[in-house]
Amino acid sequence: MIDQVKQLIADELHIDSASISDDADIIEDLGADSLSVVTIIMNAEDEFKISIPDEVIADLRTPRAMAEYVISSRK
Repeated sequence: MIDQVKQLIADELHIDSASISDDADIIEDLGADSLSVVTIIMNAEDEFKISIPDEVIADLRTPRAMAEYVISSRK
């Protein structure tokens, strides 16, 4: 799951997914801007067939946090 999340992030930011650590902050460490974050969230919703409420987005700052959210929302 975390590798899929890293690939979504890498595709949007045009970086190698292997260079993304599990706990990299998408904004501070990887340089995403607010538009990139929105796109990553929308792509994650499409890819994993989930809905991510606006109030949760601020907590999904790392690939690990995003993957854990996806796993928990599928139960």
